[in-house]
Amino acid sequence: MQITNIVLQEKHMIAQILFIALTGIATYYFAKNLGKIRRNILLGKDIDLTDNKPERWKTMLRVAFGQSKMKARPVPFVLHFIVYAGFILINIEVLEILIDGIFGTHRILSALGPIYNIAIGFFEILAFAVLLACVVFLFRRYVFKLKRFQSPELKGFANRDAATILFIEIILMGALLKMNAADQMLQAAGAAHYTVAGSFPISSWLVVPFYQMLNFQTETLILIERFAWWFHIIGIFLFMNYLPYSKHFHIIMAFPNTWYSNLKAKGELNNMESVTQEVKLMLDPSAVTPEGYQPPTSFGVKDVTDLTWKNLMDAYTCTECGRCTSVCPQNQTGKLLSPRKIMMDTRDRLEEVGKNIDQNGTFTDDNKNLHSYISEEELWACNTCNACVEACPVNINPMEIIVEMRRFKVMEQSAAPASINSMFNNLENNQAPWQFSPMDRANWTNED
Repeated sequence: MQITNIVLQEKHMIAQILFIALTGIATYYFAKNLGKIRRNILLGKDIDLTDNKPERWKTMLRVAFGQSKMKARPVPFVLHFIVYAGFILINIEVLEILIDGIFGTHRILSALGPIYNIAIGFFEILAFAVLLACVVFLFRRYVFKLKRFQSPELKGFANRDAATILFIEIILMGALLKMNAADQMLQAAGAAHYTVAGSFPISSWLVVPFYQMLNFQTETLILIERFAWWFHIIGIFLFMNYLPYSKHFHIIMAFPNTWYSNLKAKGELNNMESVTQEVKLMLDPSAVTPEGYQPPTSFGVKDVTDLTWKNLMDAYTCTECGRCTSVCPQNQTGKLLSPRKIMMDTRDRLEEVGKNIDQNGTFTDDNKNLHSYISEEELWACNTCNACVEACPVNINPMEIIVEMRRFKVMEQSAAPASINSMFNNLENNQAPWQFSPMDRANWTNED
């Protein structure tokens, strides 16, 4: 008996060491990937978005936590809220798994008594709801084939990524229920090390009868419980390290992104301060050049490093849901423009620049820029109506990127469409967008 206890203690110690090692490795790589993303975001130009902090906290609580902009479409709102709540609340059970794994305990939080039982029961119901919601999401995307999920920009990795995340969540929730079912039966059998705790309304109904039908013995149930336990936590570690490569990184980025939301009126465009300053210096002989002022060397956005860090944060926050594209009037009328693609292209180019820096120590010219990804036809299709900005569930602003890229085309390359160039010429010659002399502007008043 003593030898058996020693063997069990050694097994538990080996399991603890292995668990701590896996936790350390997973955390290290996750932190490393977060560091790269932070580095990439900070490649953007600086912008101060720390004003009006009370309003920023309200915006984050309302939009990110409260999912307020998701309510415009009730069905996906309910499904998304279930998955969102599951991600947050079920992680409390993951916290217990982490503690048990490190210290070799089992259901350590059961000391909370009735509160623990209620919590575990609620987590089971939530896990089953998440599983069902993910199944519905798969049907919406791949069986019913909703139009906004069939766009060309979603072909390839983007489409596989969506399916991968949904299947991972289904598998993880299934593993959790299987683990709880085996645990419940081991508790009832009085197996050593299995504390009698928790309530299991879903697994006792869905999984336990299956185990009973197969007449699993204690040793088999322990094997199932331990396998499901390890599978669940390793799956979470893998999921955690997949997130930085996935559109589902928005589950982390949505909160800071909404805190740093643009609080100005939606239709207000950013003035180019460098141009304003240059005009003042040219038109006002008495104007004094500000101390340390450097004349502008470029205008608008050529590459991702010309965007602000907030624009780049937007790119990493985009979940590719397509709400922006589905409300874009230009896209609806068959134009090439897709605001979702603008954000995806920005993220792809930023990732490319980041990898270039990783390989070379500093960015080495690769003869490409953001305009290599986004065509002139896309840029000039936008009518700056802000519909995409209004529709985005996490306050992303594709229009700002489009406008800044247009500025580069106009001010650096003189590459505006003929209709825009005609307007510029009229403004220069006639002080108005129309082809009429200023002297003739009031002629319409003389008509009978």
